[in-house]
Amino acid sequence: MKVCVVGTGYVGLVAGTCLAEMGNTVFCVDNNLEKVESLRRGEVPIYEPGLEELIRANTKEERLFFTNDLADSVKQAQVCIIAVGTPEKEDGSADLSAVLAVACSIAQSMDGYRVIVTKSTVPVGTADKIRAIVSENTSHDFSVVSNPEFLKQGAAVDDFLKPDRVVIGADSSQAFDIMRDLYSPFLRTGNPIINMDIRSAEMTKYAANAFLATKISFINEIGSLCENVGADVQMVRIGISTDERIGSQFLFPGLGYGGSCFPKDVKALIQTGRNYGQTMKILEAVDEKNDQQRIDFLDKILAYFKGDVKGKTFALWGLAFKPRTDDMREAPSRMLIEALLERGAVVQAYDPKAVDTAKRLWGDKIQYCATSYEALKAADALLLVTEWNEFRRPDFDKMRGLMNHPVIFDGRNQYEIERMGPRGFDYFCVGRSASFDAPKPLTENAMAGQR
Repeated sequence: MKVCVVGTGYVGLVAGTCLAEMGNTVFCVDNNLEKVESLRRGEVPIYEPGLEELIRANTKEERLFFTNDLADSVKQAQVCIIAVGTPEKEDGSADLSAVLAVACSIAQSMDGYRVIVTKSTVPVGTADKIRAIVSENTSHDFSVVSNPEFLKQGAAVDDFLKPDRVVIGADSSQAFDIMRDLYSPFLRTGNPIINMDIRSAEMTKYAANAFLATKISFINEIGSLCENVGADVQMVRIGISTDERIGSQFLFPGLGYGGSCFPKDVKALIQTGRNYGQTMKILEAVDEKNDQQRIDFLDKILAYFKGDVKGKTFALWGLAFKPRTDDMREAPSRMLIEALLERGAVVQAYDPKAVDTAKRLWGDKIQYCATSYEALKAADALLLVTEWNEFRRPDFDKMRGLMNHPVIFDGRNQYEIERMGPRGFDYFCVGRSASFDAPKPLTENAMAGQR
């Protein structure tokens, strides 16, 4: 099948490449000619395990093409997938301007029946808007389909190639049959293609992300209570996650969720509720707790240093919002670095993949280190922010020898709390007993300028 994918961001690039891997001819379209030429050379603008190799292989086999010619791509394709960004607007709603502009361009380029698919995360009712715009700009027949993606950054290639389900919201049997043919090679193990109405498909993506975000904020809320009552959130997590009705995924206490999806989608769903006169009370609390989780972590740091971090040097392990990606959108590291710089601290940061991303944000305002141990030199504290595997079993004797003060603030609960004291560290984590008698939290100071 011939497929046109408009947008070579994270979703579009993964989707287009994986569709080509299954033998389809795929035209990935972007209006940024510099980016298109870079992709033609095999230079991938994002880090996603396995993606670069697939791009190069399918480009070489002439199944995957990168172009800025949308009209020609639409004319060649049977299925046109919209995978452009839907950034968050000031009120939390999704900005659909790029989606609707692409829909208009597709309509003007059509020379016959097309299936127009939204892969971008879009609010309920977007397909109706697309249908109206396309109808105004073409006399050809078409179908609109909602086909939300469920990709985890760091595992997106595997998620696309081996999906646990494919959701298709279609307004005609013809469109559904075409989409079923497109996805059938990915579902040979028997995982389902779920056919539903378009509005339900649009809602499914938001509901899935909002539920997972809720699990994260829930365990963080329980963790905060555990610290106050003297319980251990790690034990509580095990105690509840072994209940098969609850499960263990997304129940790890830490610094909250980040990235391009959860924060944006939770806020968008809250705004959708407002648009229909409904207060999304649970999701408003989820969003608030996620912000508060970073503030509470900063609180611990400020409390330890009695409110004065000016001139202190902080080693920061992890810049990306999660391991196996270089994405720093809504990453906890951003709030922490800004707060420390604002208070006159020095930051020495290390991340296996996200340093170039960080340089675009801060330039020379922070120091970038080639190794995790280099970041510890003369540091007054270590902040562990992203749980990369290489941080799990460090040389603690070497760490203590490099640091001015052996104190660790572990935002991901990577280490065994009972062993850190004997190793000579003051150690603070999430949802477990602190290793010192902390002064009264400096919450108001910590919050200043962070909203």
